[in-house]
Amino acid sequence: MQNLSIKLMLATLGISVVLVGCVEPAPVLDSKFGEAFNTAKAQQTLNPDASMNKAPVTGLDGKGADAVVDKYHKSFEAPPAPANTFTIGVGSGSGAK
Repeated sequence: MQNLSIKLMLATLGISVVLVGCVEPAPVLDSKFGEAFNTAKAQQTLNPDASMNKAPVTGLDGKGADAVVDKYHKSFEAPPAPANTFTIGVGSGSGAK
């Protein structure tokens, strides 16, 4: 009984090895997988060594930047009323005669 199971395992292993030889190789596309993404990312990076720069950032201080961000957020709370396009230029009082 044990001899039969060993022969069955060896036969299965042999068939598996033969079937592996029948598998097609990976297409050429796999060798360039992600290359377009990495190229686009590199092209959009202004300064790749920016993290090495330890100098303080110049520009707005914290309070000024906070005020700018608050004003930006408040601009979405009450959007401006839409202009009526039919009344533009009507009733200006200057008419050609």
